[in-house]
Formats: sequence, C-alpha cells, structure tokens
Amino acid sequence: MEINIAESAGFCFGVQRAVDTVYKESGKKNVYTYGPIIHNDEVVADLERQGVGVIYDKEQFRSLDRGTIIIRSHGVPKAIYDEIADAGLDLIDATCPYVRKIHRIVEEESAKGRVIVIVGNNHHPEVEGIMGWCCTTPIVIENQEQAEAIAVDADTKLTIVSQTTFNYNKFQYLVEIISEKGYDITVFNTICNATEERQKETRELAKRSDAMIVIGGRHSSNTQKLFEISKKECSNTFYIQTIHDLNMSDFYNIEKLGITAGASTPNNIIKEVHESMAEMSFDQMLEESFKTIRNGEVVQGTIIDVKEDEIILNIGYKADGIISRNEYSNDQNLDLTTVAKVGDEMEAKVLKVNDGEGQVLLTYKRLKAEKGNKRLEEAFNNKEVLKATVAKVLDGGLSVVVEETRVFIPASLVSDTYEKNLKKYDGQEIEFVITEFNPRKRRIIGDRKQLLVAEKKAKQEALFARIEAGMVVEGVVKNVTDFGAFIDLGGADGLLHISEMSWGRVENPKKVFTVGDELKVLIKDIQGEKIALSLKFPETNPWLNADEKYAVGNVVDGKVARMTDFGVFIELEPGVDALLHVSQIAKEHIEKPSDVLKVGEEITAKVVDFKQDDRKISLSIKALDTPNED
Repeated sequence: MEINIAESAGFCFGVQRAVDTVYKESGKKNVYTYGPIIHNDEVVADLERQGVGVIYDKEQFRSLDRGTIIIRSHGVPKAIYDEIADAGLDLIDATCPYVRKIHRIVEEESAKGRVIVIVGNNHHPEVEGIMGWCCTTPIVIENQEQAEAIAVDADTKLTIVSQTTFNYNKFQYLVEIISEKGYDITVFNTICNATEERQKETRELAKRSDAMIVIGGRHSSNTQKLFEISKKECSNTFYIQTIHDLNMSDFYNIEKLGITAGASTPNNIIKEVHESMAEMSFDQMLEESFKTIRNGEVVQGTIIDVKEDEIILNIGYKADGIISRNEYSNDQNLDLTTVAKVGDEMEAKVLKVNDGEGQVLLTYKRLKAEKGNKRLEEAFNNKEVLKATVAKVLDGGLSVVVEETRVFIPASLVSDTYEKNLKKYDGQEIEFVITEFNPRKRRIIGDRKQLLVAEKKAKQEALFARIEAGMVVEGVVKNVTDFGAFIDLGGADGLLHISEMSWGRVENPKKVFTVGDELKVLIKDIQGEKIALSLKFPETNPWLNADEKYAVGNVVDGKVARMTDFGVFIELEPGVDALLHVSQIAKEHIEKPSDVLKVGEEITAKVVDFKQDDRKISLSIKALDTPNED
C-alpha cells in the first residue's frame, strides 16, 4: 500500500501557539481555558489530566476566587476580557494572531459606522468572538441564499470579512453576490493562508488516492471542510478523530492511501495513524476482514486473570481482552484485585482490536461513563431525583459521581441558605436533580437547592393547614437574638418575642434559651406567613388567684425589682409586681428609697391595697408595726 501524507496536515501556527501556551501553564494551580483551547477532544482530555479545566460561560468563572483564564485560539467577544478582569482573575490571550487581526478590523470599521458582514458559520466560536468585537450589529452569512437576502439601505457601507477556515472559492462567490447589489463595500480576505493551502493540497491528494483518511475533532470546522473537499474527489473518504475510529478491513485492496488532518490535530495522532496503516500487511488485512469484533463494540467476557494493574478477559475471540487500570477507573492507586476476581463476568467496550501485541484493548471506565451519561440524560428528561455521594468539594461547589460520570453542583445550588463552608458535605450522600445536561461540553449541572425549597414549602403548607391561634405546639430553638427567639415548628419559624417569654421580666433571651432547646409554645397569632408565639400560657397566669394570695392585710415577701423617686416596685412572683411607696418604707422620713433599699434585696411587707381589674397592689413596711383595725 502506498501512503501519502499531506505536508500541511496537523497544527497550524495559531493552534500550535495556543496549545504550547496552555501546556506551559498546565503545571500551575487553577488554570482554565475559556472553551476548549482547540477543537480536538484528545488534546482537551490530555490537558484536563494535567489539571487544566474548561470553563464554558461567565457564570463559571464568576464563581472562582482565583485562577488563570486562557483565551482559546478561536478568540472570544471583547466583553469576556472585561468580565475576567472584573472577576479578579489572571488572563492569558492565546487567540490566533490571524483571528486577532480580524477583531481589530471589525472594531475599527464598525466604529466608522460601517456594517460588518461576516462570512462563516454563526455557531462557530471564532465567528461568535468576531461578532463580539463589532460596534454595530453584524450580518453573518455562509451560503448563497443568505447573501442574496442581504437588504440594507442603499447608502449603507459594508465591510466584509471571513472566518479564517472558510473555503476561499466560496468566499469569493458570496462577495460577488453582495457586490452586485451596488453597495459601497470594503473586502478583507481574512482566510488564513494555511487554510487555503491545506484545502488545495487535500483536493489534489484526494484526486490521486483510492482512499482518504481525514483526521480531526468532530467539532473542528476546518477538518469538516477538508472532509467535504476530499469526499467530492474520493468517495472512499473516512473521517476519524484517532486510530481507534479506524476499521482496518475498510482498507482491504487499497493501493493508494492519502492522509490529511485539520489544524487542531496533534502530530502524534497523525503519526500513530500513519504507522498503523504502514504496518498492515496483506495477511493482516485479510485476517482483519474476517474478524468478528470491531472498535467501539460492546463485548461480554469472563475474567481469566487479575493483576494489580490489569484485568484479562476471555471475550470469545482469537485474542484475549485487556483492561488496564487507567481504563477501569480514574483512581490511579486502585488495586484491581480488590474489585474483580477470576470467574466474574463483565461487560467492556473495544478500544483497539489489536494493541500491537495481538491482544484486544478494552475499556470498562468509558463504557460505564457512557451508560452514566445515558442514565443522567434520562434523569434530566424525567426530572428524576438522584442520590449520590459527594466525591470532592471544589472552590465553586460539589462534585458527585453517578456511574463514573461527574456531576457538578454549584455552591449557589447546594442549599436554600448561604453555605460558607461546603467541607461538611464531603463524603455525604445527597439528593439532587439534573438541571443542565450537555455532555459534549462536559457540562452536567445538578441542583439540590430546589429540592430543599420544595420540601420546605410542602412542610410549610402542611404546617399552616393544621395550626391555628390558641394551639400549643412543639418546636426547636433555631436562633436567639436580643429581641426574641426563632422557633422551628417543622415547616416554618415562629417568633417568640422577649415580652412573651415569661409572665415576668426577661432581660436577655440568650441567658434563657440555647439553640437546639426543645419547647412547647402557644400560638398567639398568625398573620400570613408570620407566626407569633408565647410562653405565657393562660392557665399559668399568676393573676388568676392573686386576689386570695395578696388580699389586703396579708403579709407577703418579695424582692426589690426596680427603684423610682416615689417608691420601689417589688416582685412578689414572676408577672406580679407591687408598689411600695416611699412614704410606706419606714415611720421616719426617707428622702429616696435607695437610701435604705437596693435592687435584689428581699423584703417583707403588708398588702394595704389590691385592685384586681387594674392589676395594682400597694404594700407597706410601716404598716407591719400597726395593729390591724377591726
């Protein structure tokens, strides 16, 4: 088999610069890229393994206390730079220089009042970024119909630019359509020279090949265009991301094979594909054509051997299947002998039919993650409540794992109240729902808060349905303040005001109650969602039998509660005070009560007046020495 590789295959200057920038920062803490640095899942996954995360929107980096944000090669809208600066984060700009040039062009041209026309895919991140640098509302087109539909005022001035990876011939054709409308137009050919050369070389290589392999990320615009160009010239064209996507039997009887790759494809992947194809002999191809398993197939097998770092499966094929520790779990310290044993049956997915040593490379981890994704998608669609253990506490929230798939619960969605320290959730099993499911962007968001809010609301409705003023209920002290205590009644909080804590006087509620105390309280009043509570139960009112205890002529004991210039108030019992007038303290003249008495002093006196309706009692010490008159 003759194999020809396009000279332009692989990283372009801008992509290489961006990738090198991120790898340089990868050893540091809290490093993130704004969106995938390039459209290649293998590179993004490798960077993630080295600690570089991916942030997809402003809300995510706003939740960070610190960190470095690297702008992807495709660039971002101008506003993102300001958002990152306002968040107090460090910024490294890895935007492709050719893309930055477009940003400057559209900013300057639109500042002059010109309308910007962008030729490209309006969903592509590069185009989204360019739009964000326009001072006027831009027009985005990518086909003849859209170009013909442009209709602006006759005196409108247009400036036309292009996505760097757009097809050059198609760009020229669309410009011609617009120019025929008679507008004042300025055209900037912003298609990257490397893109033009890559597309031209792919076209020529495809023409003289029996089969073509186009290597690149599924979401890479320039790779998709290479595939389309190659497919027109060579129908036997295969689009792959890595060698694992190849089915070798497809190349049986192929004499001339062409290989090209998009601008986001690392050289090591191109090299691996080239070497694998070069090693294929006629006998190997013939043998591959008769195989009964393929890459990506799910197989069932029986464990025939287990080592600390690998599991060997009999999968009913001519070669055994191997599951390495890396393909079993994310835990690099896991001893596989503790989780599997000989004779167990298990399911796995074929990564590579021949790993170079005649064995079948399998993955258990990825299959389980796929099932996890499917499980989470079903839960998302059905609004199902899930339960999982918190695997990690992060700066911005909690990470839980459902069937090998990670779910992120932002700090704002962990509880219905502000949580200053999330460490208490580490290792706890919690319930949540999936509110956002986007595995392509590795963004699966959980929400625990709405469950707590719903539960609290249900309890509140149940509570208000069964309580009414005058009822005695049980509660727990939730918070104590200077003016009262809040009591959790199991669905809503009620306020026990300081004036309702006792028939007597309470100076400081914090000396009477402690958070967690259990109480029986009287519901005094309900106004909407506000509940007023009391401990002044009617049957314990000390004035109920005060007329007997404090009848005129009775001698009573009490404590000096407070002083005035005209007398002293004596507490006979909690809730019952009596006045000892200054003239009734002693037979001799006294200027001030404080001259002979002090607060807290115990005294004995005689009741000389009692008014039940006014709740007033008068006392006299002087009368103790005066005999009762019949």
